[in-house]
Amino acid sequence: MANLGKYTLFNNEIIPTEEANVSVASSAVLYGLSVYSVFYGQHTADGMLCFRLPEHLKRLKQSAMMIGLTNVEAELEKDFKLDKISELIKANNVNKDQFFRLTVHATQLVPGVRTSDLELATSIFMYEAKNILPQSGATLKTSLWRRTADAAIPARAKVNGAYVNSALAKQDAIDAGCDDCLFLNQSGHVSELSAANIFMIKRGELITPDASSDILEGITRRSIIEIAEESNIKVTERKVALTEMYTADEVFACGTSAFVSPILEIDNRKINTGRPGEMTMELREKLANAQSSKESIWTTLL
Repeated sequence: MANLGKYTLFNNEIIPTEEANVSVASSAVLYGLSVYSVFYGQHTADGMLCFRLPEHLKRLKQSAMMIGLTNVEAELEKDFKLDKISELIKANNVNKDQFFRLTVHATQLVPGVRTSDLELATSIFMYEAKNILPQSGATLKTSLWRRTADAAIPARAKVNGAYVNSALAKQDAIDAGCDDCLFLNQSGHVSELSAANIFMIKRGELITPDASSDILEGITRRSIIEIAEESNIKVTERKVALTEMYTADEVFACGTSAFVSPILEIDNRKINTGRPGEMTMELREKLANAQSSKESIWTTLL
């Protein structure tokens, strides 16, 4: 991971990142029993401007509770206080935008699998914020692997172990010369990318797969919907067929690590002209403005 911060907040203590470890025999390592969230921080002269931090903390708690990690609320309230995150930022002494990865790890050393009454550890580490997709436009390959169903692992939870699904699909896409994968769900409808949500634009309408399409209901996704509605753009959340994407006027991906990224091709088929669309670029600019505004209700200065 590029430019990883030297210090990590681990169990409410700031320690060197190389010393922030969990056991190889922990449930987190053996069974993927960890949940996480990543938020974006923009470096400013006054401090780090963090985007929708309360929402990320809320999602982290909800993810842990959805997979049955008990006592997580007390751990988060103790370990993820804003003053400790601010202290972490100062300790790392960075002068660039950052991503912050918050994780709850199940550190219990137990044989077999279970989720309740396990020992937990918490961590936050920082790394330089770089887009996971080309800002000039990305290419996608529809994956033969289907998106993990919500009935198997909760799609609304960011569960570390579930990202084997994403790794398989993205590697296939990279091997095929594309930037990322496009998941379909078990019903054959469009779901999302390996680590980003997807939108299409048709005749001025902004359309995105709904929650029943086994998507992660992303915080950036929700931000884009709210920005669009405030801009009097019609927004529809529904099931989406793959061929609708092929014939869309514009397609883009969004997420904390993807920001707003135009999609130029899917399965070697150009989306419209094969160039970033006007509405895509407008929404990208409006999101960037919200992320850089100290007056926004979505930002927290640390």
